[in-house]
Amino acid sequence: MAACEITPVSAFMSTNLNNKLDCFEQLADRIKRELGWPLVSLEIHQDGLHQNIQVAVEMYTKFAGYTQEYLVFDSRVYEKDVGIRLDTLFTVYNSKLTDNYKYTQQKSSSQNVGAYHSTRPTVYVSTSSFPGTFFTSSSALSSTFTNGIFAYQIIDDDTHAQMVADFPEMSGAFKISRDVSIPSQCEDLDGENASMKYNNMFDYDAMDYRKVMAVTNFEEGSTTGINTLFTLEQTLAQQTYFSYAMGNYGFDLVSWYTLKEWIDTREKMLATRRSFSFDERTQYLVMYPQPNDTSEFYGAVQCYVERPIRDVIKEHWVQKYALALTKIVIGRVRGKFQGVSLLGGGSFNYDLLEEGRQEKEQLELELKEGASPGWDSDPCIFLVA
Repeated sequence: MAACEITPVSAFMSTNLNNKLDCFEQLADRIKRELGWPLVSLEIHQDGLHQNIQVAVEMYTKFAGYTQEYLVFDSRVYEKDVGIRLDTLFTVYNSKLTDNYKYTQQKSSSQNVGAYHSTRPTVYVSTSSFPGTFFTSSSALSSTFTNGIFAYQIIDDDTHAQMVADFPEMSGAFKISRDVSIPSQCEDLDGENASMKYNNMFDYDAMDYRKVMAVTNFEEGSTTGINTLFTLEQTLAQQTYFSYAMGNYGFDLVSWYTLKEWIDTREKMLATRRSFSFDERTQYLVMYPQPNDTSEFYGAVQCYVERPIRDVIKEHWVQKYALALTKIVIGRVRGKFQGVSLLGGGSFNYDLLEEGRQEKEQLELELKEGASPGWDSDPCIFLVA
């Protein structure tokens, strides 16, 4: 960019929740402007600047940058001695491609699921939209895609092969996820900044599923509970109701909680409640005892899922951390020329190295220990006199 080139003011009309930053390029330009670019030459390669943003995103998503979500699954998708892969649990469900339990095949390369031995399923992302009438000549696809497909829709490997076989002109309308890296330009997959539908569990910049950071709770669906007759919970609920509706009669509220606590203790002692373990690297959830064909159920897991890159780069902390890393890099480069006089008697500014180190340490402390007053803390909404 030339020093005299001016960006339209509309490009800077941004708020916290309506942020104009959409890609690495825009964030990189913001960081360079804070260091005096384009009036001042910066001794850093563009790839180095992108790498600093990459490190900031990785650091932020390790300690923050997640959403709390609930995943519901059928126990029949559980693979014996392997588990359930949570990141691919229901991503393809919205496309209605699988008749048999509606989930993506999630095979691992080894029955002994090691830390780095699971393989990602092959999925395709559409770069164009096709109306439902486009598939009328194919009996295999017309019933599935009655409303057509939309841009950014995720297609599994088998369905993609069927589409290309029936409609060869669609071969260039998809991008395979594992062969696409993070884009460096501010553009969507089809090159148009249009409003498109997105699948919530897919990161379209990383071209991979959003990863689950941790599983905090698991609940197994059953036919027991206070809404089912002839169960212990139903009897207790009736007794508690009668106690307050018809006078001092039957169980009271204290007895209810005491007995419920006993039931929870019994579940733990007799192992009637399943325990689970989750590996964040392989994304597999393993249960003990394992589900089998004679005890099918629906389950729900409460977990924390990483935000997409497009959301994370909008965070103010990511910008400041990438800026601090950039100052360190530029400071180190300028340090190589320490003592060299420039034309006019000037010299290289070496203070950026120490300044960047101090900011980096402070930002890491704030990320790990929480926000301090005045730094991304919640504002005062009202006062009570």
